[in-house]
Amino acid sequence: MFLTHRDTAAVEEMDRPDCDPARLDRTYQQFNLVNRCVAGWQLTWARYIRPVLSTTRTNTLLDIGSGGGDVPRAFVRWARRDGFRLEITAIDPDERAHAFASSQRTTPGLSFRRAYSSELVTEGATFDVVTSNHVLHHLTPGELGGLLHDSEQLGTRLALHSDLHRTRLGFALFSVGTLPLRGSYIRGDGLTSIRRSYVANELRAVVPPGWRVERQIPFRNLLVHRA
Repeated sequence: MFLTHRDTAAVEEMDRPDCDPARLDRTYQQFNLVNRCVAGWQLTWARYIRPVLSTTRTNTLLDIGSGGGDVPRAFVRWARRDGFRLEITAIDPDERAHAFASSQRTTPGLSFRRAYSSELVTEGATFDVVTSNHVLHHLTPGELGGLLHDSEQLGTRLALHSDLHRTRLGFALFSVGTLPLRGSYIRGDGLTSIRRSYVANELRAVVPPGWRVERQIPFRNLLVHRA
């Protein structure tokens, strides 16, 4: 039956090295709108991240797989609004994502770097909070284990990995809701992402001890680790 199992063989067009660069840039631009509608980070910020931040020193956050950079830019805005000093490092190994994010208007307190999380572990870097958005469904089991291991090493207080929860209703709503988004890979790749994503019990079965899987509305999983 459709969406009963993860479709790990499905490939997102924007992950192909020969994808159209104009459509790819348009995809990065549209991530901001899509993530505002479906990613739920404002609630996650208020419930999880804001309570662990210090009011007396500069806090640090690492965003892994930052893509176009819209999520860490939102973190900067919310930290400023809430009166926190926050320095964010946003990393992505894809040179195209890094080039797009770096080409946007400079945001004080936010720096972009082309890197893997394992490189930062090797360097001995640490951060108060580690986050990622829509990364988990891209990874092989070995890569997922590596990301979670790196997150435990890098995050001294909290690690949060937010991703899609695979449902037929979510698939249908996304399919209809993204019809107006033309000239990008948003609709097709978003539907592929849903096909590749975990349901909560599948994710619970593959994460190591110390990680908790929480369901979020609408159609999301949040993977949480507290140091």
